[in-house]
Amino acid sequence: MEDISKAVERKDHRLKMSGRAEYTCDKRLEGMLYSAFVRSEIAHGRILDITLPDLPAGYVAVGGHDLYDNHLPVVTDEQPVFAVDEVCFVGEAILLLAGPDLATVRRLCRETKVTYEELPAVLTLDEATEMAAHYHYRKGDVEAAFAQAAQVVEETFTTGYQEQAYLEVQGMVAQWDAENGKMHVFGSLQAPYYVKNAVMRVLGLDDEHVRVVQQVTGGGFGGKEDYPSLIACQAAAAAKKAGAPVRVAYDRREDMTVTTKRHPSRLHYAAALDAQHRIIALKADICLDAGAYPGLSGVVLQRSVNVAAGVYKIEHLDVDGRAVITHTVPNGAFRGFGGPQSIFAMESLMNHLAAKVGMTPLAFRQMHVVQQGDDTVTGGKFHQYVPIPDLLAKVEEMSAYSRKYAAYSQPQTGRYRRGIGLSLFLHGCGFTGSAEKDILRARVILRKYADDTVEILASNVDIGQGLKTTFSKIVAAVLDLPLERIICPNPDTDRVPDSGPTVASRSLMIVGKLVERAARKLKAGWESGKEQEAVADYEAPELIPWDMDKFSGDAYPAYSWGVNVVELEEDRLTGMTKLLGVWGVFDVGKVIDNTVMLGQAEGGMLQGIGYGSMEKMEAAAGKIRQNSFTDYMIPTAMDTVPNQIAFIDNYYADGPFGAKGAGELTLLGGAPAYTAAVEQAAGKAYPNIPLTPERILAAEAK
Repeated sequence: MEDISKAVERKDHRLKMSGRAEYTCDKRLEGMLYSAFVRSEIAHGRILDITLPDLPAGYVAVGGHDLYDNHLPVVTDEQPVFAVDEVCFVGEAILLLAGPDLATVRRLCRETKVTYEELPAVLTLDEATEMAAHYHYRKGDVEAAFAQAAQVVEETFTTGYQEQAYLEVQGMVAQWDAENGKMHVFGSLQAPYYVKNAVMRVLGLDDEHVRVVQQVTGGGFGGKEDYPSLIACQAAAAAKKAGAPVRVAYDRREDMTVTTKRHPSRLHYAAALDAQHRIIALKADICLDAGAYPGLSGVVLQRSVNVAAGVYKIEHLDVDGRAVITHTVPNGAFRGFGGPQSIFAMESLMNHLAAKVGMTPLAFRQMHVVQQGDDTVTGGKFHQYVPIPDLLAKVEEMSAYSRKYAAYSQPQTGRYRRGIGLSLFLHGCGFTGSAEKDILRARVILRKYADDTVEILASNVDIGQGLKTTFSKIVAAVLDLPLERIICPNPDTDRVPDSGPTVASRSLMIVGKLVERAARKLKAGWESGKEQEAVADYEAPELIPWDMDKFSGDAYPAYSWGVNVVELEEDRLTGMTKLLGVWGVFDVGKVIDNTVMLGQAEGGMLQGIGYGSMEKMEAAAGKIRQNSFTDYMIPTAMDTVPNQIAFIDNYYADGPFGAKGAGELTLLGGAPAYTAAVEQAAGKAYPNIPLTPERILAAEAK
């Protein structure tokens, strides 16, 4: 068989390049109404009165009282679909108005008067006392280790918001079939069954009477995991009340003001070192800003605490994590899902500890990296080979990191100074703990038609990451069929089983393995010219059982690994930096398509560097200030250099053709590698990101 890694033309390439792809805002249904929202203008308060203007014929207003159940089911259900008695953040939806003319709808929203009793608002982590989630674990005898330490170092790190910045804004179209009592929902989303289950609950409908179809989706990065459930419920409620299709489509400012983002965080670390400069104990206190409602924050926090020690073996650990409630926009899923905050803090700490003990960052790291067979922080095991030595050897060959680090460590003079930074990182593949086995229980179906074409039926979606292509390649390779004989449509919940959401670096590794198994079943019983079907259900690998109450066991079935190096030049006059080189080496098991994976790596590394350098977002009086691409900066082609990327094969038996999770891993190392490079150039430590020119200059002035 030809190497499956060899790149092919993407399944959706011609559709998108021709302009024929139909996104949510392209969808037109007869009699469709357009919508806008009446939203809270304050961070916290009671709703005393709502006065609507006279609505013309054909216009409707929908609120929480119109729903069978006004609680949005995510992990918890504290968030209302529409605020009824109380508003908890600026931009919270109170009413949806819909009608045939969008300008008129917007005018009616402006004319709607909401009277509030304003209440005290909690707007910062320092003020927050209410917890959305809390996890804690200990390993070894931490206090004894600190008592005998030769040196104790403490440091606090902070990270800010990060906006997903997908090209296509949030959008949903709902259509009520009154004759059959069925709701049809079409939208831009990552998790069709999340949306379906939410609409069922909110409208009081059963499984047979809600259908969700994914439209072509212009990016998600986590921002279309949980949030589309909210607007689907709102659109569906309006469609049912109006008796006509209703479209919800945000503009960019609305999208950036009210949708979920990466959690801001504060991470306090204390490290105990022995006389040989080895870390013998670590305490980590991690606090995430959940925003106004818990949403996915508890699950995000799980991953933050799971990677609190990064890729390092530390015998004694005490890790405490909290997600706290503030009266700000709720935060949710974003590529990396709690990992970027902890990886930034731990990698920065390793740099600062190395400097304190007079070692290079690389040599200090090499004293501590985990190996196959070592315990994870939660008492699981690193069951597979840990390829960090291979990754480091490759990145040295590509970047000459050690030589450049030594050169830039010599005294530098003049306006421009250079630095080079290194980061090591890992990402657990799939859902944390036993969720795959106990909650999701994914299923995949392959359907062969009489003409011997094969259709893949799964609820995982292609949101630009190339899943249609990689799934199709797996089936084609097993069945020895041309790629064009494989059909991979956008999921429609009336046709596809629930194979779980497109999140957590699980789609290729976990669902792709089901696709491979189903294909092998189909091959074993293949009868040309006959319609056939093959089904594969998730089977959990043998692992150390996960105990959520004790937060112990194997948190993930496998880990992917990475190394990033960033080289840059700092302008000491302006605080601006210029990238000179970006290198990434990754272990994602077997690469299923080289071009698809290169796209993941290049995009992920640039997102990580943006997170660490320029993506500044703040809330003033609870309202997001940077709510357009004019004032929220993301890196573009002008801000980077050609990335040099390599992959190593590290076969994983429970992944398709040996593949592991890939998409989230590639973001994790950019911010700490970038910051380390600035620190070397400037000769200062920077514990806060984004490390903007203003922050660099402020530190220079001290």
